[in-house]
Parts: sequence; C-alpha cells; structure tokens
Amino acid sequence: MLKGLYKSLRRDERGITGLETAIILIAFVVVASVFAYTVLSAGIFSSQKGQEAVYSGLEEAQATMSLKGSMFAYGPGGNVTGVSFCLVNTLEGQAIDLTPGGGNGTTDNVTVISFTDAAQHVADVAWSTLFVGVNNGDVLLEDEEQVIVTVDFTDSDATVAGLDIYDSFIIEVKPVTGACLVLERTLPGRIDPVMDLN
Repeated sequence: MLKGLYKSLRRDERGITGLETAIILIAFVVVASVFAYTVLSAGIFSSQKGQEAVYSGLEEAQATMSLKGSMFAYGPGGNVTGVSFCLVNTLEGQAIDLTPGGGNGTTDNVTVISFTDAAQHVADVAWSTLFVGVNNGDVLLEDEEQVIVTVDFTDSDATVAGLDIYDSFIIEVKPVTGACLVLERTLPGRIDPVMDLN
C-alpha cells in the first residue's frame, strides 16, 4: 500500500506544472517589458529630435528677411551699374545685422550679398543701406523697419561686367543666421536709366 501511495505521489506533477507555467508567464512579462521600454525610448528620442527640428526651423524663419516692393536696376549710359530693393524682417523675428561692407572681403561683412549670371559669379559685391520710415538709427533690421539695399556692380574689387538686354541674374542676400534670400531677375529689352524689374 505504501508502495502504491509512493507511486501515486511520484506521478502527480500538478505542482511542477504550475511552477513551470509561472516561470513562463514571468519570462513573457520580462520580455514584454523590455520591448515596451525599447519602444518608449525610441518614441521619446524621435519626439525630442522632432522638437529640435521644429525649434531650429522657427529660429531660421524668425531670422529671415523678405523683399518688399520691386527691384530697380540702374543703367545710365546704357550700362547696368547696380540694383536696389527694399527688405523687411519676416515674422517679426530677431534683428538682422546689415552693416554694409566694401565688397570682395574688404571689410568684415556680417551679411554677404553675391551676384551670379550666366557668365560670372561674384561672391561678395559692394552694397549700401538706407533705412526708410521707422528706425532706431542702428544698422540692425528689426521689427517694423524697412531698409533699401543698393548693390553696386561697378565696385573696383568685384566688378560685375557685361549685363545686357534680356540677361538674367541672381542676387543672394545671406545673413549670418536665417535663410538666404534669393532674388532672380531678367533685364528688359532696353537699358534705361531706371528700370523696374518686378
């Protein structure tokens, strides 16, 4: 009888089956928690990178200027000597330093203006500014200010030569922060002393 009881106790593995099930469940919980942590970490990292991209984009946009009105070209004597255009601060962002330089690296320009056409590229042309309307007397383009920028094509260090009728050209205004303002224009069929290139 004892032998039979011993055999029945040996064959009864209900406790061991329950223990194995508990171990398997714990393993599933541990694996699931590891995967959940990985997914949460990746989500937090990607949202943080997205936030940095948004803030960087806002910073770029806030430091950007835009064209207001027309661009004018000047051609006394049949030769185009320069252009002028009015700039404003976009989105009322941070101030943009428009300290004018002498072109071709002769002074420390903070904002650089370049010229490109089919035959040449001048990386740093001479330009000057004239603030019109409301301004506080400095050379920073700030909220509610307007500045007329005159680009001189006849500067002795960086001469822009050979512009003729129907020639296309690009003026790039590159502030130290913010997006580059690209102005592309085509000269009309006759060179006048003053031409509206709108």
